[in-house]
Amino acid sequence: MGFHKVNNDLKRLAFVGTPELSVPFMKSLYSSGYDIEVVVTGEDHRRGRGEEPSPSPVKRAAIEMDLPVIHEIEDIENFEIDLAVVVAYGSFIPIDLLGRVPMINVHFSLLPRWRGPAPIERAILAGDTKSGVCVMEVGEEFDVGGVFTRQEVEISARDTTETLRDRLIEAGCELLVSTLGDGLGEPVPQVGEIVWAEKITPQEREIDWGHDAEKIDRLVRIGGAWTTFRGERFKIWKAEANNQEGQGLPGQLVGDHVTTGKGVLRLIEVQSQNRARQAFDSWKLGARLEENSVFGDG
Repeated sequence: MGFHKVNNDLKRLAFVGTPELSVPFMKSLYSSGYDIEVVVTGEDHRRGRGEEPSPSPVKRAAIEMDLPVIHEIEDIENFEIDLAVVVAYGSFIPIDLLGRVPMINVHFSLLPRWRGPAPIERAILAGDTKSGVCVMEVGEEFDVGGVFTRQEVEISARDTTETLRDRLIEAGCELLVSTLGDGLGEPVPQVGEIVWAEKITPQEREIDWGHDAEKIDRLVRIGGAWTTFRGERFKIWKAEANNQEGQGLPGQLVGDHVTTGKGVLRLIEVQSQNRARQAFDSWKLGARLEENSVFGDG
């Protein structure tokens, strides 16, 4: 694919991305002096019923930066570029195009662990103590290409998807700019156990109160964890695990704690169905709780 020919003299890039997390990478390249000849992003979509189609975050930022935008990635060949930089594009890239246009990708994990669309969430769920960013070649399958550079990022005990993503974006922007500045060289094949990071389903986000408190806390920290209360869906947005022995059955609310299979979970921020998020203490005041109230009642 000619990566060995790319050196620190390259200036003409295409940027390929769609969601909000892609935007800082595009801006970092631009502010570092790279000429972004074209931006490829997803089609405009309706965000809600009855709303007009709206542009992706990358398209919106590109328009503000006065950069040309296209939606068909095959049209990238109509522009004079040295390299395409892909960050969370979200659509299939034709294999034959890879043979004609050199492309690199930024991935939020230490490959080959957590290949796939949800590496941040999966790393937190698994209790990993470190994550990272890889600048890699775009291969014929998802996240299988060789790696040019990587940077480890520690996962703290209280990291959420948002806080870890923010640090990965910061580290990734610096890594991408420095990698291009130094020249890509040859990618190194991935070595180690391959672990796939499948998207998190709504069913996976349902809390099983028979699990231990630390595992449930990790589920809460990826966002959208839910249970049921009085037959309606009830979300827990912020909590804290404690290994102390709980009183009562799994799912039973005792004070501001819920008993789990091992330890207790202190509730901090919650959301009843069709209501706004609120502090647990505020919710509890208006909930008219009965003695021995239980979550997960179906």
